[in-house]
Order: sequence, then structure tokens, then C-alpha cells
Amino acid sequence: MNILRTTDLKKHYGGPASAAAMVRALDGVDLAVEQGEFVSVVGSSGSGKSTLLHLLGGLDRPTAGLVEIGGKPIFTMRDDELTIFRRRNIGFVFQSYNLVPVLTAEENILLPLELDGTKPDGTFVSQVIDLLGLTDRRRSMPSQLSGGQQQRVAIARALAAKPAIILADEPTGNLDSRGGLDVMGLLKTSGERFGQTIVLITHNPELAQLADRIVRIEDGRIVP
Repeated sequence: MNILRTTDLKKHYGGPASAAAMVRALDGVDLAVEQGEFVSVVGSSGSGKSTLLHLLGGLDRPTAGLVEIGGKPIFTMRDDELTIFRRRNIGFVFQSYNLVPVLTAEENILLPLELDGTKPDGTFVSQVIDLLGLTDRRRSMPSQLSGGQQQRVAIARALAAKPAIILADEPTGNLDSRGGLDVMGLLKTSGERFGQTIVLITHNPELAQLADRIVRIEDGRIVP
């Protein structure tokens, strides 16, 4: 069953006065992702892979085309509806950890749930924290954590609301090779354990190989 699907997805930049000046960041992308699948999206710098991820997560709106999550076209929603839908159904992990420096690791993990007014599932959150090796770091401030530990907190934050989909944009970009492999392994393990679908953007072919499937994008289009 497809949990995520795009149809003729396009994102163009530039005015209509000059077609030559138009930038086609995405130029007709058809993509289907199965529930529970781990997909890596690879491509050169400027290929459109991050634009694709932002559209999949409803962080930007397309020029044309559809993004459907669970069969629901997300861009038919008003902005406030989309914000709530995104918060409850999609977890994001970025290259920058985006932790709140004055909150502990655990408080950072629980922050999206509190913003949504949702009561945390304490048992589930503890399972996530334990799986990611953060049990003894729950009360640590971000400044007391290594880069790898901060990225683990960011992953735990993405998982805590039990989203159906995890979207990760170069989550290992600020880590050394060992730390990157550790984070990829944790993403894969957590996705399998909690039945979540993962779409990973990466420029690293070695890390991409850990996914169930690799999708290559160049010049805004998916290529064989």
C-alpha cells in the first residue's frame, strides 16, 4: 500500500517573462513509497532532492502536481490545516539539529507534542529514548552533548509523536563517517521497530545503500 505518492510534481522558480530564466527545481516527479519502506533519494548538488523532500513534507507548495499522504492530497488543505496534519503525521530530521539550547534532551524530544497539545505516550517515548541510547542523557542540555548525541535527540523528537513518515534531509552531514553510519543504523532500526516509512536525502552512496530502495534524481527528474 502506498503511503506517499507524488504525481507530475513540479516546482519552478522565475518570472514568466523569460522561459530561459526559469529554474525547474522539480520538473514532473512521479514517486510512490510503500508503507514501512526505507527509501534513499540521491543526486548531485542542485539536483532537486531537498526541494522534493520539502514538498513531500508540506514545507513548501508546488508549482503543479500532487502530493498524497495516505491517499489524501495535502495541498488541498488550508495552511493551518496542513500545519496540524504535518505535525501529527510527519517527523523531520535535518542536517542542523535545531535543538532548543535552553531545554534538556528530553524536553526537546517532547516539545512537538506539547506544541500540539498532545499528551505524550510515556512508555513509547521511553522506548525511543532507550533505543537511541539516550537514557542517561535525558536531562543533559544540548551544549553537553556531542554532535552524534544531538542528532539522536533530533531523531527521537521526530519519532516521539508516532508519525507515519520520517523525512530526513542529510541527517549525517555534520557527523564523521562512524557517526553517520551509527545514525543511519538507528534510523533503519527505529523505522523497522516502529513501522515507520523513511525517506532519506543523502549525497553519500555508502549510506544510501542501507535503504530498501534508492531513487536517483537529476535536473529535477527521477532517472534510472
